[in-house]
Amino acid sequence: MTFYEDFEPGAGARVPARSSLRSDAPAVSLNGNWRFRYSDTTLGLDEAIVDPDFDDASWDSIPVPAHWVLHGDGAYGRPIYTNVQYPFPIDAPRVPDENPTGDYRRSFDLPAGWDAERTLLRFDGVESVYRVWLNGSEVGAGKGSRLVQEFDVTDLVRPAGNVLVVRVHQWSIGSYLEDQDQWWLPGIFRDVTVLGRPAGGIDDVWLNADYDHTTGSGRLAVEVVADPTSFPVTLCVPELGLEVVWESPGSVAAIPIEAVDPWSAESPRLYDATVSSRSETISQRIGFRTVRVVGDAFTVNGRRVVFRGVNRHETHPERGRVFDERHARADLELMKQHNVNAIRTSHYPPHPRLLDLADEYGFWVIDECDLETHGYVSLGWAGNPSDDARFEAQYLDRIERTVERDKNHPSIVMWSLGNESGTGRNLAAMSRWVHQRDPRRPVHYEGDYTGQYTDVYSRMYPNLQETESIAADAVPGQLLGCNPAEAARQRSKPFLLCEYGHAMGNGPGALAEYDALFDAYPRLHGGFIWEWRDHGLLTRTPEDHTPFYGYGGDFGEAVHDGNFVMDGLVLSDGTPTPGLAEFKAVSAPVLFTFDGRTVAVRNRYHAISTQHLVFEWSLEKAGHRVVAGRLSIPPVPAGSSATIALPDEAFPASSADPATECWLTVRAVLADHTPWAPAGYVVAAAQSDVTPASGFPPSSPDQSGRGAALGPASAVPAGDHDNGPVPEEPQRTVTHGIAEFDRLTGQLVRLGDLLVGGPWLELWRAPTDNDRGSGFPSYVRADPRLTFGHGEPGPSSAERWLQEGLDRLVHRIDQVEVSTGSLRTRVRVSAANSGESVELTSRWTPTDTGIRLRVDVVPSPGWRTTWPRTGIRFALPAEVSHASWFGTGPAESYPDSCAAALVGRFHAAVDDLAVRYARPQETGHRSGLRELVLTDLHDRGLTLRTHPDVSGSRPGFTLSRWTPQQMAAAAHHHELPPSDRLHLFIDAAQHGLGSRACGLDVLPHHANWPAARTLELHFGV
Repeated sequence: MTFYEDFEPGAGARVPARSSLRSDAPAVSLNGNWRFRYSDTTLGLDEAIVDPDFDDASWDSIPVPAHWVLHGDGAYGRPIYTNVQYPFPIDAPRVPDENPTGDYRRSFDLPAGWDAERTLLRFDGVESVYRVWLNGSEVGAGKGSRLVQEFDVTDLVRPAGNVLVVRVHQWSIGSYLEDQDQWWLPGIFRDVTVLGRPAGGIDDVWLNADYDHTTGSGRLAVEVVADPTSFPVTLCVPELGLEVVWESPGSVAAIPIEAVDPWSAESPRLYDATVSSRSETISQRIGFRTVRVVGDAFTVNGRRVVFRGVNRHETHPERGRVFDERHARADLELMKQHNVNAIRTSHYPPHPRLLDLADEYGFWVIDECDLETHGYVSLGWAGNPSDDARFEAQYLDRIERTVERDKNHPSIVMWSLGNESGTGRNLAAMSRWVHQRDPRRPVHYEGDYTGQYTDVYSRMYPNLQETESIAADAVPGQLLGCNPAEAARQRSKPFLLCEYGHAMGNGPGALAEYDALFDAYPRLHGGFIWEWRDHGLLTRTPEDHTPFYGYGGDFGEAVHDGNFVMDGLVLSDGTPTPGLAEFKAVSAPVLFTFDGRTVAVRNRYHAISTQHLVFEWSLEKAGHRVVAGRLSIPPVPAGSSATIALPDEAFPASSADPATECWLTVRAVLADHTPWAPAGYVVAAAQSDVTPASGFPPSSPDQSGRGAALGPASAVPAGDHDNGPVPEEPQRTVTHGIAEFDRLTGQLVRLGDLLVGGPWLELWRAPTDNDRGSGFPSYVRADPRLTFGHGEPGPSSAERWLQEGLDRLVHRIDQVEVSTGSLRTRVRVSAANSGESVELTSRWTPTDTGIRLRVDVVPSPGWRTTWPRTGIRFALPAEVSHASWFGTGPAESYPDSCAAALVGRFHAAVDDLAVRYARPQETGHRSGLRELVLTDLHDRGLTLRTHPDVSGSRPGFTLSRWTPQQMAAAAHHHELPPSDRLHLFIDAAQHGLGSRACGLDVLPHHANWPAARTLELHFGV
């Protein structure tokens, strides 16, 4: 058995785990270009390369840090994406001989005057195992891809001409513990550093700063690991006027501090501190805060915490998991701008610098160990390493290195043992070690269903009913995997959703419903969206080198899990999705409730008042701002509310035209610049319909008719199920006002100067990832321990819609009536081998300013499934390129994702209305349309106005260069055909989005069941 298959956590001159510290001791970065040789097998490899005189001139060059599969244009293997599956036979601890291996070599010199009693060689991250030689002698071996490893090379290093050799194997025993729903990306991907440890230096420091919220005092528990000859050791915190000197190790003690400002995710107050010996100074930033579990409440500084968080992998479309601080800062700033207050470091400790930034910007962090054995689910968890005593040393080594490296960070409020690794003795042993080492922070692990060794109750993707039943007080009944006593134990703990709201493609839906539960039940402490960012890797087509973001299967993997890796609130290129805008609105720290001429302001911050905010209001008539001002609101304390009277000028006069919509908008904006946003940045907003004697019943933005689009086809009149008939000059036409029609079919062929086709009934949408259902293999969905939401059982919506033929509807013209004052058509729409149908009746009537269209959609009895949409489609010239509208915006909205939508006037280029999700799918629907103006570069175009139905609802619109059928047939955007027209969809209703790719389906009240609908539109030019 080779070293990469043995059960030891590492070998050689390993240094005990310690904190990531900022020291003035000498250090040399070995980042840069290394010599590199790739082998696709371990067979035949020798150790001649370790000889310092070995000639590596024929080798390639590769940057460190980097993943070798992202270099070499495919010569060094390919990335592999799996979610659950192991990309090698499950035969622990053995791995295949086809084990990609990278040999690295470089030389280095120590700086002149290198003053070190000991010299350490530090690797911050290598996937998956590696051996190290220095100057021809073996140093040791490291395991644990996302964990720091230090080796003592004092006896091997020399002042100049050092030759360092590292051999990295992609597969190892550790790979069985690192099955973490991400790309398998081998190589030295984090920093490599030579550290000088001076005589009389400090080996480790832990400054654990507690805060007493009842007195405002602090307490600094200090742990210093140093040789007795290093003393005296001095601690300085200048802002607190604190200087303490300890003469010996035994004299180090906790320090009471009379008054400190606490650290929180909203007010990340940090104090600069130094710990100095006679030869080394450690610089550290400390934050005073106390984490406690009090009954079923998780508290920081005495107040309940609600995590409105995200799961964050380390990913970049070109660098993979290689850390870049500018990129990380941009991500954290975007999180803060969208009201994200927490991060779960899924599913491994991040680069240490990321946690420095979390301390600085302010986030609640669950720091997770580098552990996941999810692939064992395919074996029914038989042989799972979590319950195999042979793996205990590796499990303990991984949690030890996680906690010791990161223990100084105030942002970390919980330790997580890992993810989706079943359960067993080794996880329990990890928990015992953490509780002994750091009793001040609770332990999390979702897979501990019975609560034997964790401090909080954590679940993934429970539906709303189950979430409420767990969160509510004294609700009887069983819990997943629990007997009655175990269920009672879990119900006595704080409850959180470590994953929910799967953000794959267009979605997720129902975030507002989950957030309402977070508000309603003190035991429920929020959750973490899966996940922050898509993991697409920038690649190019082999034919014409078109760039695109690749996902599973795009690199020739033998097994893969498709685009399930594209599941972020942010696209691979950093573009925020509408789902992120929805999260921001739902998670707003300030909520507004209108009641007549007053507004209640509720502060949902954990600890701070609203003093940092300015409250603004504006009144819009027909979408045009007419007056604006500021509200005088005294600071509202955290957890409190205040009700104030709105000024008279915020309301239109009672004599105003009741046909003109009036909307009052209130916003909370930043009063001053922050590290993450400028002054004036909108933190929260809400609207109220203040139309006098309003004929517009909704008291909030019109959400009716919003929904997501699905599958592959649009209803077209004859034969062409891709694009519909091309508008062209007809032979026999009839004209009514600005419109020209084909006399035979009654179809529109011209509006003003534009060739226009339609309307055609459209019930189909290019399926969203959520419409397609679970991305999990059937053996995962069938596991009774995973029935809590990893894709609901049964056919997906897309499958049901395809069975009904909604992607391949055909039309039969039953009647065309042409009179002097109108044109009327009646069309039967159905699918092959279907007895169900829809009657589509259209009536065109000229007016003084254009032409009116009334469309009645009447389904036959017998429909057995929801519809993705209920609407009509028009084909417009491709030259139409700009849209201005009065309705909801600026981003798209659907029935279960509309909290971010405000009523107003918006404009955008047509091509900016859709989101380029990794897999083409329904996108771009905007609800509650009042008016739409479409123009080309020559300012030619048309105007569309809608009329509300009897309930006050208005339709929504979508503009797309492709039909739903074309989009559904493409796996990537570059596979879409050239577009020769623009498609306008007017939808009376849309199906919701849901989160069924991994979670709950569309809720019943957001579903679009077949029903008679009417659209009333007016076209002008």
